[in-house]
This record gives sequence, C-alpha cells and structure tokens, in this order.
Amino acid sequence: PPFSYRWDPTDAMGEDVRFKNHGLAPKSAADFAFLLHGFHFLKDEGVMAIILPHGVLFRGGAEERIRTKLLKDGHIDTVIGLPANLFYSTGIPVCILVLKKCKKPDDVLFINAAEHFVKGKRQNQLTADHIAKIIDTYQFRKEEPRYSRRVEMDEIEKNDFNLNISRYISTAVGEEEISLEATNAGLVEISAMIQTATVKHNAYLKELGKPLLP
Repeated sequence: PPFSYRWDPTDAMGEDVRFKNHGLAPKSAADFAFLLHGFHFLKDEGVMAIILPHGVLFRGGAEERIRTKLLKDGHIDTVIGLPANLFYSTGIPVCILVLKKCKKPDDVLFINAAEHFVKGKRQNQLTADHIAKIIDTYQFRKEEPRYSRRVEMDEIEKNDFNLNISRYISTAVGEEEISLEATNAGLVEISAMIQTATVKHNAYLKELGKPLLP
C-alpha cells in the first residue's frame, strides 16, 4: 500500500465489519486500514504478508490499540525488518508483517534482515541468498544471534506491545577482549626496535657531524 497515506475515515466506517473489532487507523496514516482490509478477507487457514513502514511497529494512539488487539488475539506471527532504500518511491526502511487468523505458537518471530543487502547506485538490493535466508528462518522459526529471535508474548506485553525490532534483537557488536600481556609484549618489542633504529641513525648522524638523537 502507499506508506502512511492520509485518509478521512467517517464514523460509519467505524461500524464496518473490516474495522469494527479493532478500530480505525488514524487520519495521519492509513497503514493499519490497509492491513485490516486484507486481514478481513483472509481465509481461516490463510497467511497474510504486508509491507509497511516501521512506524506501525511502535506508534501510539489508535495504532497502538489496533496492534495490541492483533497481538492479544494471536494474529501477528512474524515481523521482518528489511533494508532501507529498496524501492524507487521511497528510501525509508520497511518491514513485512506476517499475520494468521489461526496462529498457534504463543510467540512472535522477529527477523532483522536490515543489514543483509547489496548496495546499489540508486537502490539497495536483496540477493537470492538474502531472500532464501529470510524464507528459511521464517519457515523453520530459526533463531540466530543478531538476526532472528522468537519472543514470548509475556515479554512483548512488558514492552507495552511495542514491536520495534531493536527491542528484541540486539545488533550491538561486543567489544573485543584485549590481552594485557600480549599488549605489553608488543610494546616492549616496538620499544626495542626503536632503540635499535636510533643507534643506527645516530651512527649516520655522527659521520655527518650532525647532532645525535636522544
């Protein structure tokens, strides 16, 4: 759908079967209106995937109420974060929400694919390998550090039903452990090399009648 499309919902639309159980999306962003429209027509055993801006994962107000309802009813199955600048129309990063009407696992799978892409001149690209990794992770609900994680509903509820991917998957790189002994040995070696080089250089300076280095 068009991202964060402004619309003008009426009171009558609040009674529409597509929106009645979840509420209307705000005027400023119809993202959840598109989602609920598609979800209404989804078969009981069907699977729905929709590309949306990341704002739907964490914005408050009416969107928070809709998101919370979908989560409590067990309909949000997977959240997939994609790289920025994939589309010609916009450079913003987007996500894929996967929904099911008959979801069984009491968790949500988060996949952070935002760092897995090939940089192009104008648009970034997902290669066949990148796409295959996303599909494999989704199908088998695999967990991998910095890439994917299954999050129990209790944890999501503690985060006020905020689905921001960075809350659940850390992309921080751990600091490399430094060996004090190895560092000291390296400094001693460098110091010895400097002393040797200084002695040789001073020999040349002495021949030239120049002041010696200390």
